[in-house]
Amino acid sequence: MVKINGVAVDLAGKNIDEMLVIQGFFKGSVAVEKNEEIVPKATYAETILKDGDVVEVVSFVGGG
Repeated sequence: MVKINGVAVDLAGKNIDEMLVIQGFFKGSVAVEKNEEIVPKATYAETILKDGDVVEVVSFVGGG
């Protein structure tokens, strides 16, 4: 199990790109942190999630 934004989900073995699609996020407007480290967008496809990982996904919101 992987914890994403505080919710445990069964996504171990998936990469960050796959996780974003499954969870309904748009890759272009988010930042991803895995185990308290920012994951560069260029490495999303090669960053594999493992049991026990803690992931935070933050969406950018415009406004003024």
